Amino acid sequence: MAENQKGHTFLSLQKVGKNFGGLRALHEVSVELKEGIITALIGPNGSGKTTLFNIINGILRPSEGQVVFRGNVLSQLPVPQIAGCGIGRTFQVPLLLEGLTVLENVLLGLHSKTKADLLRVGFNLPFAKREEKGAHKTAMECLDFVGLADRADALASELPFGQQRLTEIARALASNPKLMLLDEPAAGFDRSEGKDLMDLCSRIRDRGITLFLVDHDMNVIMNLAETVMVLNYGVIIAEGSPTEIQSDPKVLDAYLGGD
Repeated sequence: MAENQKGHTFLSLQKVGKNFGGLRALHEVSVELKEGIITALIGPNGSGKTTLFNIINGILRPSEGQVVFRGNVLSQLPVPQIAGCGIGRTFQVPLLLEGLTVLENVLLGLHSKTKADLLRVGFNLPFAKREEKGAHKTAMECLDFVGLADRADALASELPFGQQRLTEIARALASNPKLMLLDEPAAGFDRSEGKDLMDLCSRIRDRGITLFLVDHDMNVIMNLAETVMVLNYGVIIAEGSPTEIQSDPKVLDAYLGGD
């Protein structure tokens, strides 16, 4: 990424709210993500973090407000179209098709980037064959990047939990995103695995991909993120550097166990 691009706002949430019946999950959330900056979103369970991610990538529609990504309003677009705009996503529990191999799961991340239709594939036309070869190459490169190239032919269901998370990250990378939403990527990892995850996230950022992550692992958050936002009862109560967040009285009271 060119240095003069880093730090420019390229995702903004503008007074986003979300209601579930009588429950107000998000209330006028306005945030800006800077390109090239690793941003973390923290908060107690039930504070609305996953709801916010689901609104960004289109799984949920906001009750009010809008999401703007690289100048485009995303709020009413379907999930595949949002993915095609350059937003990748992982989930708290990895969403993999267990009957498929690791490689096949990663290939699913390329569906919005391929052009060959069923007719061309069915007739084995040269265009489709070239595209299939290119997709296979891209998927293997993504698996190699996360350290799973040797498990490409294994069934996703055979992988330990940590490697399933890495497979999902590889699938998100295969979609060639500009922004990746990582929902609790360190959940279930020990300290060593957490360090490996931080190294991987830094390498992803170095590829020009901006990261926005939710996690409860404060060691990962405070050592990886450059900006931290705190969500509590559907409202952003603080934003700043990890050092600033660690000493903010509102955060200590709401999330970090202050008196």
